[in-house]
Amino acid sequence: MRRRLAPAALLLPLALLLTACSQNASAGTGLGGDDTDGKGSLTLNVGDQKGGSEAILRAAGELKNLDYKIKWSTFTSGPPLLEAVNAKAVDIGGVGNTPPVFAAGAGSKITVVAAFHGTSRGDAVLVPNGSKLTKPAQLKGRSVAVAQGSSAHYQLVASLEAAGLSLSDVKVKYLQPADALAAFTSGKVDAWAVWDPYTSQVLQAKQGRVLTTGEGITNGLTFQVAAPAALKDTKKAAAIKDYLGRLRRATAWVYGHQEDWARVWSKETGLPYEVALASVRRSNASRVSVAVDKPLIASEQQIADTFTGLKLIPRKVDFAGFVDPRYNGDLPASTTAPRTS
Repeated sequence: MRRRLAPAALLLPLALLLTACSQNASAGTGLGGDDTDGKGSLTLNVGDQKGGSEAILRAAGELKNLDYKIKWSTFTSGPPLLEAVNAKAVDIGGVGNTPPVFAAGAGSKITVVAAFHGTSRGDAVLVPNGSKLTKPAQLKGRSVAVAQGSSAHYQLVASLEAAGLSLSDVKVKYLQPADALAAFTSGKVDAWAVWDPYTSQVLQAKQGRVLTTGEGITNGLTFQVAAPAALKDTKKAAAIKDYLGRLRRATAWVYGHQEDWARVWSKETGLPYEVALASVRRSNASRVSVAVDKPLIASEQQIADTFTGLKLIPRKVDFAGFVDPRYNGDLPASTTAPRTS
């Protein structure tokens, strides 16, 4: 089980998540120690982000009766997690819609094996409460913090485009969440493009407000991405199938048990309960398990082409070469609407 934060840390609710994350803002290794569930001779190395797969699985009771071990490693965001997948340090892990595109563009050895479709309300561009900015078009010439290659990176690009601007119209500050929060709260940047639960943290602490979200702009997809070497290993591939089944059941469980999950999530991560529940209601509980299919590939290809056009990805990416539909089963299409509250 993941280490819990000391009770004294609860006096600093905004710092809770970021303190843990700041230990490894850019390295390709995880933050976690020896956090292991299950038993058996096979170990599945799973990459996670704070409040991600482990929290959902634990809350839903899906980490019981494992006949293999899951060793958890926690990362600040998707890009460093996928660095670990590429290095074979992680067998599978959960990320947003943009990190796989950047990893593919870098020639990384990664494979998308599962997808979830949710709302994009938790993906937001935040501004301080005292900011005079009221619409995305006013970001022109302003400084915006964002984690490079994260889902928030594309959400920023898409939001600017919808407002008639391009990425070159703003002063982009590439910062991981810990540093971005510090810059945001100290007034060193005018805005921060980020995802839940960071969005909920800022809003619940009344240290900022939403300028715009990714709703209607981004595809709302999140992924489980595996190492090709793990998929070629018969035993690990079987463990991955079982793991994905548990994760899908847990994701469905969350919708009907939002308060229960928020309570467990709060205890596991040290997040205040109000922040956890806000994040659950805003975005996490909306996710449905969907197939890795042609519409999904086309949507991700659009993201890849956007970043190639911006010269942030050095070459054309054929995203179809980085997916494996073997675990689709009878899942609905990736365009299936998210759950609503």
